[in-house]
Amino acid sequence: MFTYSFPLADSHMLSSPRLRSRQLLYDELDEVNPRLREPRELFSILSTKRPLQAPRWPTECEVIKENIHHIEWAPPQPEYLYQPTGNEKVPEIVGEEKGTVVYQLDSVPTEGSYFTSSRVGGKRGIIKQLAVTLQGPEDNTLLFESRFESGNLQKAVRVDTYEYELTLRTDLYTNKHTQWFYFRVQNTRKDATYRFTIVNLLKPKSLYTVGMKPLLYSQFDANTRNIGWRREGNEIKYYKNNTDDRQQPFYCLTWTIQFPYDQDTCFFAHFYPYTYTDLQCYLLSVANNPIQSQFCKLRTLCRSLAGNTVYLLTITNPSQTPQEAAAKKAVVLSARVHPGESNGSWVMKGFLDFILSNSPDAQLLRDIFVFKVLPMLNPDGVIVGNYRCSLAGRDLNRHYKTILKESFPCIWYTRNMIKRLLEEREVLLYCDFHGHSRKNNIFLYGCNNNNHKYWLHERVFPLMLSKNAPDKFSFHSCNFKVQKCKEGTGRVVMWRMGILNSYTMESTFGGSTVGSKKGTHFTIEDLKSLGYHVCDTLLDLCDPDQTKFTQCLAELKELLRQKIHKKFNELGRDKDLEGSWSDISLSDIESSTSGSDSSLSDGLPVHLANIADELNQKKKMLKRKKKKSLQTRKQRNEQYQRKNLMRKLKLTEDTAERAGFASTLKKQPNFFKNSENSSSLPVKNESPRLNEVVFLILCYTDSLISEISTSVPQSDKYSHLCYPNLTVPLGARKH
Repeated sequence: MFTYSFPLADSHMLSSPRLRSRQLLYDELDEVNPRLREPRELFSILSTKRPLQAPRWPTECEVIKENIHHIEWAPPQPEYLYQPTGNEKVPEIVGEEKGTVVYQLDSVPTEGSYFTSSRVGGKRGIIKQLAVTLQGPEDNTLLFESRFESGNLQKAVRVDTYEYELTLRTDLYTNKHTQWFYFRVQNTRKDATYRFTIVNLLKPKSLYTVGMKPLLYSQFDANTRNIGWRREGNEIKYYKNNTDDRQQPFYCLTWTIQFPYDQDTCFFAHFYPYTYTDLQCYLLSVANNPIQSQFCKLRTLCRSLAGNTVYLLTITNPSQTPQEAAAKKAVVLSARVHPGESNGSWVMKGFLDFILSNSPDAQLLRDIFVFKVLPMLNPDGVIVGNYRCSLAGRDLNRHYKTILKESFPCIWYTRNMIKRLLEEREVLLYCDFHGHSRKNNIFLYGCNNNNHKYWLHERVFPLMLSKNAPDKFSFHSCNFKVQKCKEGTGRVVMWRMGILNSYTMESTFGGSTVGSKKGTHFTIEDLKSLGYHVCDTLLDLCDPDQTKFTQCLAELKELLRQKIHKKFNELGRDKDLEGSWSDISLSDIESSTSGSDSSLSDGLPVHLANIADELNQKKKMLKRKKKKSLQTRKQRNEQYQRKNLMRKLKLTEDTAERAGFASTLKKQPNFFKNSENSSSLPVKNESPRLNEVVFLILCYTDSLISEISTSVPQSDKYSHLCYPNLTVPLGARKH
């Protein structure tokens, strides 16, 4: 640090323009000693002494001022999946025509609109009271609210004393993706049996059909008994609510519940919420930890569309030498590209808890790896309560090949960061944490490797993970087929960039069907423990003693042999599996993944799609105007023939110009006119050479006129040729 000393001068010296600089710091006035300010760290997060960055919302969204916070809690007993009885009631949808609307969001931005601006706190102005006003202490109407971080509920209709129909809000700027729900109810009544029915779900299959229960959070229990989210609900039924094939099919989820207390504040959720503010609180605690901050550096990868920070963590122990630092391999982990899949955040939190701890295994991992961690890739979607899309109205996990940096900044900068990382060092593993709404357990999607040298190596990590977490992870649910519709996903793009072990980790919203946890829901602690198992499996994968690796490869070959044999039996074909069979395409014996249809959210961002639609509409309108006067095919053919003849006559005029008649021809009218207008265009013969020019042209066009004789009636064959008042030789007139 350089120090500059100035002689003591009058006080006006300090106000001199030369000394008014933000780059200098001054001591007390009695000892003027300007010095340079410490350089600001590029891409660093805000100072830990400052408050958290408040979430930025689209300016169309109203946001209540209350801070919603939930405690972490693990139930002491297993929470078993619901066992259907077959007698569950299937409520008929009543709607607001026969019911009473008790809550409804105003002006929800849907398909046809697009994101334009954001601000802290969302929409300007006074926050409206959307819930109904209670008529007195005996009024038992529930008060609904969802205008908070990650909340999602658009409308509530009371159809009976204790029965409500709920409509979820679609992802902003779309008309799709109703799956995630998270809302608050107040003014509860103890022991009364309430029924809630969500009426606009879009997926035909759901884990609610195989025993998954909704989550309930009681504020009174949290305050007095330190009890958090728990699985509740009876008479759970998932069913189709309309049978008209001409309409878009919607599905309903209905359940009954009894609230534990009178006048309680409760929350319902599809899964354990994990908000953007939750992440910032966690990262702030890491930044303030004097030990963890030594090996965990927080940076800003980029800003989202709404201006929210996308955080990047670099975790590794300091190296003793440059050679040691360069020899480290990298591991890239990410989560929440789909905002409604909060399972990924809890797995990520478990990973961070372990890798930032003082455990010997954690220290060893930090010694041999550089971890690049992206804990929340889609903060905008998380904040507004979307299930799948960003504020561009598109699924970010279909755009890892994008070149639209301004529309998909989180994805563009992620891919660019990994590209630069690959230039520096080998990336051993890439894993993107997701949630799955139709299959139980935890499993991986990978990419088949066609390189004979590394054949089946991409399956070793998943198999090891299944052995380390046998009560949660199902290797048989893993899939390694690379489908064309998945080419834009993170795992496929990173695999094509050269990362052999490139995966999507799918954690169920439901529970386990394997091991000791079979038939139970996953808790927060179960998901966090998976983060630890990822670290444990990494150590197994890179263990200098390759015994485990070799054993897993042998087991994989046997499993694959059985799978091929079963496949050929199904096809009624014989295959000699005793010989060489490693050249069989693995994709041919694997089924497609059961992920979401990428076509629903693929394509241009909505603002560009709207512009493209407007241009297409204008083109269609102009095309209709152009064809308006040409209603029949005959008329269109005649117009085509006329245009073709005009083009050839133009070539003839050009030939005449080159022959020296340009000045004469410019004074003459076009020879090809509508016959009805020919009488109104008399032309005076101004040049003695004009007769020769006309003779040349008419002789040359004899063959051209004959070309259209078949398509023009005989009586009208020459009706479109306007002859000027000239003396033309008889032979030319015959032509």
